[in-house]
Order: sequence, then C-alpha cells, then structure tokens
Amino acid sequence: MNIELFRSYCLSKKRVTEEFPFDKNTLVFKVMGRMFALTDLDNFESVNLKCDPERAVQLREEFPSVQPGYHMNKKHWNTILMNEGVSDRLIKEWIDDSYSLVVGSLPKKLRLELDVW
Repeated sequence: MNIELFRSYCLSKKRVTEEFPFDKNTLVFKVMGRMFALTDLDNFESVNLKCDPERAVQLREEFPSVQPGYHMNKKHWNTILMNEGVSDRLIKEWIDDSYSLVVGSLPKKLRLELDVW
C-alpha cells in the first residue's frame, strides 16, 4: 500500500478529516475530532492504528510487522510496518476496525450525526 491509497481509504470514511496537529510531517486522520490513524507523510514506512487491546496482542503475535504503537498507548495502538508482508486488504480491515473503535467510543449524539449506528 502506498501513501495515496492509505490516505484516500481513510478519507473515504464518514466525517473524516486530515490534520497535522503534531508537526508538518505527521499526518493524522480523525473522525469527529478523534484520532484513528496516523503516519509520517514524508517517510511512509509505518502507520499507527487504534486496536482492541486483546486483538492488538494477537496481531503482534501473528504478524512480525505489527508492533506496539510507536509513541502511542501501547495497549490501544499498533504500529504496522508497511511493505513488510501485510496485504492491502488486511491493512484496510485494520483501518476499518480502528475507525469503528473510535466511532463506538463517541457519545450517542455524535454517532447519530454520523448515521453509522
């Protein structure tokens, strides 16, 4: 997966914005103001995605390219090394999971605005 495919897939989700809240290189995707994915724009070697804690551990055990979230809460975030044997289909699935986890944690009023529940 390349940066443009990653970016367009994240932006295809409802009410997603892209921002640079940390620095000019760290591209962050948010839904309703809450982060669900981030990557280095200039050096697209990895992405950080939110993950259910139990599932995060399973993925780290199954895939060498899935590691505890770099500079993130390692219980809730994974870093996926790009082009290290993980298919685009799986990365999209994990993006979907990350987005869903964040949407699921939103207040009911915001979820209703998204019209996804």
